[in-house]
Amino acid sequence: MSTLLSLSRQYCRANICTILRRPFTQSLVAQARDKKQSKIRTPSKKALAAKQKRRAAKAALKQGKLEQLSLTDAILTLRAVEVASPKAMYELFIKTEMGTGVAVPKGRFKLPKEAKARAEEKILVFAEGRQAEEAKKAGAHIVGGIEIIEGILNNRIRATTYLCTTSLIRAITPRLGRFLGQQGLMPSERRGTVTDDIAGYIERIQGTSEWKADKTGNIHMPIGSMHFSADEVVRNFNHFMTSVKKATGNIKDNRQKETKKPGKLQNIAHLGTLAISKVLLSSTRGPSIRIIDY
Repeated sequence: MSTLLSLSRQYCRANICTILRRPFTQSLVAQARDKKQSKIRTPSKKALAAKQKRRAAKAALKQGKLEQLSLTDAILTLRAVEVASPKAMYELFIKTEMGTGVAVPKGRFKLPKEAKARAEEKILVFAEGRQAEEAKKAGAHIVGGIEIIEGILNNRIRATTYLCTTSLIRAITPRLGRFLGQQGLMPSERRGTVTDDIAGYIERIQGTSEWKADKTGNIHMPIGSMHFSADEVVRNFNHFMTSVKKATGNIKDNRQKETKKPGKLQNIAHLGTLAISKVLLSSTRGPSIRIIDY
């Protein structure tokens, strides 16, 4: 009996040593996993295209379920929903089709009847000499040269709009380009904020507000309070849509002028027309209604 037990122990030890010496990649579990992974096929271009088509059809079906009304009917519908909420707001949503390498659309506007109190604007101008004096007379809040760069970098000096003369733009760009560029505030010839007509630019933006799309090209804007009349909401809607269409190149802006360099304009529209694919009107507690006559 003892002999059998001894042989049994030796056999078990031999098997255990064999298992320990065998690498894990050769185990039955690892082999089964590798076999399963080897069967996974990379989808073909045709299959990927079909999948993309199905996704697009599903998205179109989802959008098709949204109520689609004319602007006037949408206003009346939302007013009925918010009948007990006189402080509710009409909210406008606009989706633009942005491609790669296209700047985020932005523009300025002044509604015929302000939807809510406008945020106070603070204008900073990089200018020297006579142009600095003109900027101060035109209403600029902060005027200076390269000596105010350090204050901007330390956040001691802040503004909502930054303008610069053509003679100083090269001096401020190395230090402020990335800092202000990340905030969308860096003066730019394309946006018209690098100019020698500082007084004229300040005069044009007085009493206006700036709108700006997000990184995906979506624009959100309150365009009226629930106690506004339908005609007042329509006028605000049309005014704001005109500003968006000009900034996206869907309407030609008469103020766009060619610069000395061919192919460049002082507006974002020179990058091409950005299609407006969707316009929705909603309220604080109401549904989103797709507008068909914008």
